[in-house]
Amino acid sequence: MIRTAAELEELATDVLVKAGTAEPAARSVAKALVRANCDGLNSHGLARLKAYSAQVRAGKVAGKVVPAVEKLGPSAARINANDGFAFPALDMAIDALVEMTAETPVAGIAVTNSHHFGVAGHHVERLAERGVVGLVFGNSPQAIAPWGGYKPLFGTNPIAFGFPRADAPPVVVDLSLSKQARGKIKLAADEGRPIPEGWALDADGNPTTDAAAAMGGSMLPLGDAKGAALVLAVEIMAAAMTGAHFGYEASSFFDDAGGPPRVGQFIIGFNPGPLSGGSYAERLEVLLDAVTEQEGTRIPGARRQRIREASTKGVEVPDDLLAWMEAAAN
Repeated sequence: MIRTAAELEELATDVLVKAGTAEPAARSVAKALVRANCDGLNSHGLARLKAYSAQVRAGKVAGKVVPAVEKLGPSAARINANDGFAFPALDMAIDALVEMTAETPVAGIAVTNSHHFGVAGHHVERLAERGVVGLVFGNSPQAIAPWGGYKPLFGTNPIAFGFPRADAPPVVVDLSLSKQARGKIKLAADEGRPIPEGWALDADGNPTTDAAAAMGGSMLPLGDAKGAALVLAVEIMAAAMTGAHFGYEASSFFDDAGGPPRVGQFIIGFNPGPLSGGSYAERLEVLLDAVTEQEGTRIPGARRQRIREASTKGVEVPDDLLAWMEAAAN
């Protein structure tokens, strides 16, 4: 069924408020989930709403808390999400980074005691829309084994970059460090669909195309051994650097069992003007022109942007999910 983004945001907000979330936090979460659907990233969108609501009701997510900001200096801060949703904390981090990088070329913010932060690229894209180059690291519950092993230890640990452009949407590079986002495997498991070979191992370390077996096993890292090393680096940046739980210490984002996940995010902002001596915008376009001169190429994020533009006519949501949302909101 098709609904406008505004209608879906209001409905999702009502669902979260009914579950016990404060309205400002509920609006932040709803906006993030609907934006994922608008970009065609349904596994990170409203499909998460049932789990999020259940977690608030169970106390796994603190629905009424407000993130606490600790200023560490002119170019650094720490935000405690206080076991609440990640999105309100990231909203605060983005606003703070825009202010900080107006005064100093580089600034960083650690977010701790956090939760699933959705589409990593959306956070740096919002920075880029305000003229700031962004880099974000996030960790997540265990899903990837160390290279050579098969017992999950690290999360899929996304990393994303956002680069502002003068007269065009930002360049957004958004990578989950597994060969495929775990949310897509969860969606396949829920729908009883197989997954391609090469995405995951089962609990015994054997390759599998069974999505349910993959959810109980481990995901394979992007780039094999090199990707596994990058997964480790992101785990350090997102968890050790923020004082958050490591992936193997965090509870699942997909159900209401256990305590708060308490994962972390680290977001860095760069003011590209001073750092480039004023040449950033011009030099970026020179590079992007060189890329697009070759037939068959495209700028990262361009496909997502086209899907988003098409969503202005409405967003398609599965009938059963929409029915559940309407019931849960009342």
